[in-house]
This record gives sequence, C-alpha cells and structure tokens, in this order.
Amino acid sequence: MKALDGAELAGYIKERQRQDVARIRGTQGRVPHLVILRDSSDPVIEKYVGLKKRYGEDIGIVVDDILVNSIEDIKSQIAEANTDPDVDGIIVQLPLAGLATLEDYDERQAATDKVVRLITPEKDVDDLTGAGSYDGATATAINWLLAGYDIDLAKRKIAIVGYGRLVGKPLKRLWDYSHQVIRVFDIGDDLNELRDYDLIVTATGVPHLIKSEMVAPGAVIVDAGAASEKGVIVGDVDEAVRERDDLAAITPKIGGVGPLTICALFENLLKAARKNPYASPD
Repeated sequence: MKALDGAELAGYIKERQRQDVARIRGTQGRVPHLVILRDSSDPVIEKYVGLKKRYGEDIGIVVDDILVNSIEDIKSQIAEANTDPDVDGIIVQLPLAGLATLEDYDERQAATDKVVRLITPEKDVDDLTGAGSYDGATATAINWLLAGYDIDLAKRKIAIVGYGRLVGKPLKRLWDYSHQVIRVFDIGDDLNELRDYDLIVTATGVPHLIKSEMVAPGAVIVDAGAASEKGVIVGDVDEAVRERDDLAAITPKIGGVGPLTICALFENLLKAARKNPYASPD
C-alpha cells in the first residue's frame, strides 16, 4: 500500500517559495505579510496556527497571529487589515469559539459566513469567502498530493465526505472545473455506500468516522479531517482502515495533506503580494 506523504513534496515547494519571497523583496523592496485572526486557544487551532507561523518565518514572510476575545473584535480586526496596504492576506482561523453557542448547524454556518465575507476578496488567501480569487488551500493541497503520486482522477470514482467551507466545497468546485464526476456525502447520508467509490476524500472532523467496512479493496483514501481527542489530533479514518494492506494508497496519520495545505496557503499569499499595488517598501 502506498503512503500519500505530503511532507516530501512540501519540501520542494517550500524552497521555491523561499526564492519567490527573495524576488519580491528584490523587486518591491518589501516582505509579504499575512494576518491570522482567531478567538480560540483550542489545541488543534494552536497547532495549525503555530505551523503557519513557523512556515512563514522559514520562507521570510511576516505572520501576525492575533488572538481576540469576541466576534466583534474579529470583525474590527478584519476591517483594519482590509485597509492596511501592507497586509497581503487575511485568515480567520475556524471554527470560531464565539459562535459555538449556536447549536443549529445552519445557523452557525450563516453566522460564520457573515464574518468571513467581511474579508476583501483580494486578501482572502484561504478562499473562506468562496469569492474565487484563489483556490482553497486544502483543496489545492489534495490536488497536488494526488498528482504528485500519479493518482489519475479520471480513472477513479470519487467521493467527498463532508461539505465544509475549508475542504469539501472548494474541492468540489476545483474538481468540477476539470469535469470530474463527484458524489458528496454530507450529514445524514449512508456512508456504507462509500464502498462503491475508489477515491475517498474525507474532511468532517469526526474522529474514526470512516470504518473499514465502508471502504472497498483498492481504494485511495485521503484523510483531511482533524479533531482533538484527549489532547491528541486525530483524523476521520478509523485505525482499522490504516491497518489494511489491500488499499491502493492512504494518507498517513501525520504528514499527509497538512504540509501541502500550508504550502498552498502561502502560494496564494505570494500571488496576493505580487498583485498588491498599494504596499509600501520596507
């Protein structure tokens, strides 16, 4: 069984991006600038923000991690970053703790939409608004990962489990552009029907959701889910699936999609920095 390890591919991309930052400094006399806004110190969020900060530092980018106390503070910070000519990209790190009291899923999604849509599209480097200025970072990462391991989408029957704004929706949109036929499994759907598909991408944040009996032999599995379970970050795929030797390929528990997601995010940031006509030199 092949391990779909994004870490090795990420190393090549990271070196190229480091050179891109140097060129931007040489031509524009400035350093690209990313602002991350969050209202939570959840371990999963802390981990992913920390990875982004370190990556930015490694390639020479300024990354501001701003922890606030309320949704109104998030909105205020978005407005400030939108109008700051030296800020190239803005991320609202989801989910927002200030909306956790909204028990209804649709209501919570609508409230999240109202926040992220405040980001100006040119600075929405994680495609949170869905405005189309950039492809979603995780969706791009999954595309890169499968291409890097010669997984031909045209020869696979594709299922996406979860239709969230960070993975499911942008990935479906990205693959729709290339005329792939995809089934999306969402809340309430029968996941046993996944056995009819031989490329499964899952991103729900529900630990151990994908059981072994749901997966047919020869399938390719991309686990892009993340949740905290007893302080440990786990994916959607149950351990029994990973123990099988009859799968074509699967992402490892650590180092699958994640490293390439960060690469893709900073790829969007570099695009934004190159197009920013207002930024002032250092």
